[in-house]
Amino acid sequence: MDNRQAIGSWLSGPRAAMEEAGADFGYRGERLGLPEEGPNSIARPGRRIGALAVDWGLCLLIAYGLIADSYHDAAQIWAPLVLFVLLVLTLGTVGSTPGKRLFGLRVVALETGRVSPPRAVLRTVLFFLALPPLIWDRDGRGLHDRVAKTVEVRI
Repeated sequence: MDNRQAIGSWLSGPRAAMEEAGADFGYRGERLGLPEEGPNSIARPGRRIGALAVDWGLCLLIAYGLIADSYHDAAQIWAPLVLFVLLVLTLGTVGSTPGKRLFGLRVVALETGRVSPPRAVLRTVLFFLALPPLIWDRDGRGLHDRVAKTVEVRI
């Protein structure tokens, strides 16, 4: 292996280096029985972040327009509470927030396909800890999804 190949594998990350060595990880969602692409495939991080940005903006607008007297109070206190309620109510009933719907995503339970309200509460509480969404497994699921036994998929 020359220096270019070594640097290329280092820049591509450990997964690419292991695949070059012959390890087969499969595609994201394969272990969960999900398709590689199209409907019901694992949602990509860009779509997930975009959906969260839309949901946050909507909650900030609701908090500033209906509840808080100042932008500071809306952003620091009320918008997170509105987001918590939005996530619990929408994921526990229809499986998708307005932002997720806009980006073509939904959250499903692995066993039943439908997220129950208690599971939505668990997922949302873990999400608000901020660390679980930053820890991902090889299928692209955050720790909050793993604990709640859910997965975010494309519609």
